[in-house]
Amino acid sequence: MEYVSAIVPPLVMAIGFAFLVRAIIRSQGGAQKSKEDAVAEAMAARSSAE
Repeated sequence: MEYVSAIVPPLVMAIGFAFLVRAIIRSQGGAQKSKEDAVAEAMAARSSAE
């Protein structure tokens, strides 16, 4: 049964990583995209002006 205890942590991390990537991909675009782009460009313009 040592193989079960050896495979569980990497398996849990892989599943968690897959959900993290899925959440990041799903948050791209959509209704908030133009608003997020405007905020990012305003921050970039402000930092380059200084």
